[in-house]
Amino acid sequence: MSRKRVVVIGAGAGGLAAAVDLARRGAEVTVVERAAAPGGKLRTVEVRGAQVDAGPTVFTMRWIFEALFADAGQRLEDHLRLEPLEILARHAWRQGGRLDLYADSARTEDAIGAFAGAGAAQGYRDFCRRSADIYRTLAATFIAAERPTPAALARRIGLRKLDALWRIAPLQTLWNALAEHFTDPRLRQLFARYATYLGSSPLLAPATLMLVAHVEREGVWRVRGGMRRIADALQALGAAQGARYRYGSAVARIRIEAGRVAGVVLADGDVLDAEAVIHNGDISALADGLLGPAVQRAAPRTPTVERSLSAITWCVKGRTTGFPLAHHNVFFAEDYPREFEAIFGERRIAAAPTVYVCAQDRADGPLAAPADAERLLLLINAPADGDRQPIDTGELARCAAGAAAVLDGCGLTIVADARDRVATTPSGFEQLFPATGGALYGRASHGAMATFKRGGAATSIPGLYAAGGSVHPGPGVPMAVMSGRIAAARVLQDFAGRSGKPLAPAALGAPPPALQRADHR
Repeated sequence: MSRKRVVVIGAGAGGLAAAVDLARRGAEVTVVERAAAPGGKLRTVEVRGAQVDAGPTVFTMRWIFEALFADAGQRLEDHLRLEPLEILARHAWRQGGRLDLYADSARTEDAIGAFAGAGAAQGYRDFCRRSADIYRTLAATFIAAERPTPAALARRIGLRKLDALWRIAPLQTLWNALAEHFTDPRLRQLFARYATYLGSSPLLAPATLMLVAHVEREGVWRVRGGMRRIADALQALGAAQGARYRYGSAVARIRIEAGRVAGVVLADGDVLDAEAVIHNGDISALADGLLGPAVQRAAPRTPTVERSLSAITWCVKGRTTGFPLAHHNVFFAEDYPREFEAIFGERRIAAAPTVYVCAQDRADGPLAAPADAERLLLLINAPADGDRQPIDTGELARCAAGAAAVLDGCGLTIVADARDRVATTPSGFEQLFPATGGALYGRASHGAMATFKRGGAATSIPGLYAAGGSVHPGPGVPMAVMSGRIAAARVLQDFAGRSGKPLAPAALGAPPPALQRADHR
């Protein structure tokens, strides 16, 4: 391939992955990022001299990263130190009860049996089989392939396997599907939380999202040094292929000449010519004109009511007492449906929210508790209205008190001064990620057709492509990496003169056969 020039806007996981694939295939790649360092949502916040992970905290789908590094002739383990977690997450309820999910499914089954009885253990076995089946059906045909239409997905799965397409349960909500497996409301609440991994309500999201449970059972890792190491490793891999990076460089507009992309103009006036541009930011930024009026027609804007969840987060350095934290912890109030009715129906934060706590200095349990103050990330769900209804100090204090009440009810006390806490609200996320309103996952996955409303790698403007969590295959670090690889493959395909032909399913490598065949007793 001749040396084609590509500009990647945004050094989040998707943009960094795209740069790797394009550079190793001979393209002249420049990544431009308005922030001072790579990462995007893989960011840290300094709290009294300590760097606290303030974005994604869960590393899963290791095979996606291994394939990216292997295709570039390197090994993931030479760039990242990954420590498998024995405890996937620790859960507690204010009304009583504590339950750990383990990497070992048999151990989880035993724990569920002790927690809620033999019937619940059988329900979990059935749930495991069902979530594994959904994952097997979609791993290669959807996750690792270009965005399909419903008809195209059916063709990929195979007309002789339409029963498998039905079993992914797109017409059933996750909340209702879980009632078929769990009668204990706490277990239904626990597994319904997987909808929030995609920023969605379990009351509205399809049962297809049960596949997230299978992904976690295939492994959750702790990244030594913090999640930002992922971004550093991806940049180093891209640089080794010849990609170049410009930080502190905001893009003022994307240039269009003769109906197709010609490059970008930076805020400082510099012009970068390019035959292709990959936009690795929220797709709504294009429609809102933040990259110039010439590209507003490239993709539709996500309506406010269809945005995914936002959050309030607190990065904390403090002492904890009363509860044996694991690395990942979830604390539940009593009425889970009410939380999502408040957020998506009333556009407000629930009085008694679910609280996620990542204890970043711990691995698998209380034996790993630090002797001194520890680094914590606390998160509660919020509506993505950061561009319309900023949360004032009074409301922020109310939300903090509501979260503390849930933690206290579960036995956890966090002792930290005001200077030891840094909060980020939906308005703060809107400033970090413009045109989102603070939505952290793009479009909410509500309804059977929501996933097909996400944009794909190609836009309506020749030479302009999209990557990141707001486009196919969806949010989360591994999905963003896959989106970058799909965008890069589309660019290379178009450069080779095969524009308009869809990428073959699993063109970037399917998950290992062992994962595709995964089953559970």
